[in-house]
Order: sequence, then structure tokens, then C-alpha cells
Amino acid sequence: MVTVFLVDDHEVVRRGLIDLLSADPELDVIGEAGSVAHAMAQIPALRPDVAVLDVRLPDGNGIELCRDLLSKMPDLRCLMLTSFTSDEAMLDAILAGASGYVVKDIKGMELARAIKDVGAGRSLLDNRVAAALMAKLRGAAERSDPLSGLTEQERVLLGLLGEGLTNKQIAARMFLAEKTV
Repeated sequence: MVTVFLVDDHEVVRRGLIDLLSADPELDVIGEAGSVAHAMAQIPALRPDVAVLDVRLPDGNGIELCRDLLSKMPDLRCLMLTSFTSDEAMLDAILAGASGYVVKDIKGMELARAIKDVGAGRSLLDNRVAAALMAKLRGAAERSDPLSGLTEQERVLLGLLGEGLTNKQIAARMFLAEKTV
């Protein structure tokens, strides 16, 4: 049995999730909150296996809530459930320690499965989220290497400059004319 705590600022969403998840005999919704403050007051006392967190909340955000909860309860698993797929929010959630990130248009059975997977210690990103995150990470990797446009010889030359060698010493070591260096 996976115990679940829901955090979403929309009561109708929480009620719908409670009805949906209560139909699964392997899930037990033990609490709910509509704000960061209420969640922080209840979750440490109830100690659920999984906290399902909305990213946007009226008094903060689910990402910071995830980080704060995990600092107090390292065994807690956080699953972000949101209506938007911001690349920045996805990455921030993962860096905050979230075990998964899914979008609210997920099918009910898939959400129940996601909660059980996260509760079992697995990480989860829905396919659209994973694709967006991978594209962002690939783009960041390409931009993060300032030497990516240099040839191998230019990289070697920079390394030798970094060692403090003179142009004459570098030219001799690389078998180049000093003017080429």
C-alpha cells in the first residue's frame, strides 16, 4: 500500500484525485492541502510515501515545497503534477529532488501507476516531459562548451598556453612555425 498526500490549490482537482486514487486498492490518500503552509504543517506529521505536488501554489510553489520536504524527510518521494510543461520548471523540479513530473492531462490509470512507481523508488517523467527536457539538456550541453568550435590542434595550443609556454616553445612542441602560433 502506497500512502499519498495531495497538494493542489484547486479543491475540485483534489476531490477528483481523491476519488480517482481511492478506487485503487494499492493507494491510500491520507491527506490533502491547498497551500504550501498547510502542506508543511501536515506532511511531516502524516509521513506519506508519496507527495503529489502542483507546481503553482498560492503561497509558493511545489518545487520549493519538494526541496523543503525532502530536507526534513529524505525518504519521501515527490511527484510533480502540473498543467504546464515549462522546461525550467521541469529541470528545477528534478534538481529539487522530485522523483517524477507529469502533466495533468494524464489518464487516471496512468497517474495511479505513476504514483505506485514513484512510491516503489522509481523515477518517472511522462513522454512529453522527457522529450522536452532532453531537448533542453542537449541544447544546454551544446551551448555550455565554449571550446566546441575549436579544432583539436587549437585545443592543444590553448592547453599549452595554459601551461605557461611561450609561442616559441609551443611552435617547437607542435611542429609549427612561430607565426602560426
